[in-house]
Amino acid sequence: MFKKLILLVVFMLVNVVYSQEISILVFSKTAGFRHKSIESGKQAVQKLAVKNNWKVVYSEDSNLFNDQDLSKFDILFFLNTTGDILNESQQNAMKSFFAKGKGFVGTHSATDTEKDWPWYVDMLGATFKSHPKQQKATLHINKEHGHQAVAHLNNKEEFFDEWYNFKDPVAKHVNVLATLDESTYSGKQMGMVHPITWYHHYDGGRVFYTGLGHTNAAYSDERIVKQIEEGIKWAAKITDVNTLTNKWTNLLKGDPYKNWDVFMGVPHNSVKGLPNVDPKSNGMKGEPLGLNKDPKKVFNFVKEKKDKHSVHITGEIYGALTSKQEYENYHLKLKVKWGEQKWAPRLDAKRDNGLLYHCTGPFRQFWNVWMRCQELQIQETDMGDYYALGGATSDVPTVTVEENGKPKKVYGIDGELKAGSSKRSFDNEKKHGKWNTIELITYNGTSLHIVNGKVVMALFNSRHHVKGMGTSPLTRGRIQFQSEGAEIYYKDILIKSINGIPKKYNKYLNQ
Repeated sequence: MFKKLILLVVFMLVNVVYSQEISILVFSKTAGFRHKSIESGKQAVQKLAVKNNWKVVYSEDSNLFNDQDLSKFDILFFLNTTGDILNESQQNAMKSFFAKGKGFVGTHSATDTEKDWPWYVDMLGATFKSHPKQQKATLHINKEHGHQAVAHLNNKEEFFDEWYNFKDPVAKHVNVLATLDESTYSGKQMGMVHPITWYHHYDGGRVFYTGLGHTNAAYSDERIVKQIEEGIKWAAKITDVNTLTNKWTNLLKGDPYKNWDVFMGVPHNSVKGLPNVDPKSNGMKGEPLGLNKDPKKVFNFVKEKKDKHSVHITGEIYGALTSKQEYENYHLKLKVKWGEQKWAPRLDAKRDNGLLYHCTGPFRQFWNVWMRCQELQIQETDMGDYYALGGATSDVPTVTVEENGKPKKVYGIDGELKAGSSKRSFDNEKKHGKWNTIELITYNGTSLHIVNGKVVMALFNSRHHVKGMGTSPLTRGRIQFQSEGAEIYYKDILIKSINGIPKKYNKYLNQ
């Protein structure tokens, strides 16, 4: 008995140590249909809060949606909200909440909320249209992302719920975790593919949604409660999704839209064939075209052999091909070559389309189009240079190595950043029109920029500035390929996880 008591105490202490305290605002205001299951949902969340040492506030007061009050929370949980529940200033406060890297969780009728607010519709990924009677249906579970919200489920699961048909196809920028098998119930309207649970990154924040949760019984179903629990943990950055292994993954294989989003910036005044282009636009100020809105087809996936693709970027409008996933501790390898076309406002400048990594925060952080990030510069004669965008920074010391029996400085400008940038040690780019191999190796805040097999830059202590709090590590994020006024081609974009910087590069790591 005494031993069992000791083990119980140890178990409880371990749970306390490894539980990460977060604050959640469970918001259940309704301006339309009110679900009787809201109270059951609150009870389920409260049990999870006790289990995980979370702080939870339950409210239907929209006045909490201001910068000061929302700053107290890590997660917004829209529990079966409905209708138009936020005014314009409250909506802006919610946008600011996302911009600070916070998280959002929505259940069931969160998609029947703020249906006339475009930002919210894009953020959530779908809008409720209709539903048939409550009934059983089979869900197909997608585990390829490694998301813990579905790790406990079988490949097929049957649930009883109220199954939503959405107004439009679910947005391309979401990562689908479960789809409804429309052959297993009546009243379906979405077609062959009917997502019902998903996650994604949006405007700086993390978003998790499940269409389950109409009934009281749903919040007593351990499968659904576990899904909500893990959705909260991911949205709060307690857990991460890692889609990589130690083997190379081709990010242009199969359906490329499975791995990539496109964000388009502000058209320059020289852009033709688009409505409402500001005749005074410099390509930076104004309203961006937005997420997966590329009317000029600046980004194009070209089908190659064996289900692989290449990427053609025209460069006409500033934009970013952006990975749907965040990555950390990896080796990225790709091939790149220049095209011929150049566009205003860079007609007289070098061709330039950088590789951005550790990208976090909203789009529009830099020049109204790119995220906060580190940059491996891809520019004519300057491949491998370093730039820091949107508040990012790194240490770039000069390092001397022995080459052909003689000492040589291999990167940095006297070990200092100048205006957020640093030159590579030498130009190792091939002649115009030839394919170049670019590699990025990044591990725990240290990064190597490698051009055609040669290390031309090393960075240490990757971090970003946090307003009023100094700096914070910047070691994880999305990947972006710029469109910045020049035609360019990419192919063979390969990535794999690593457990450290390969030993053969040790000579570059001595600060």
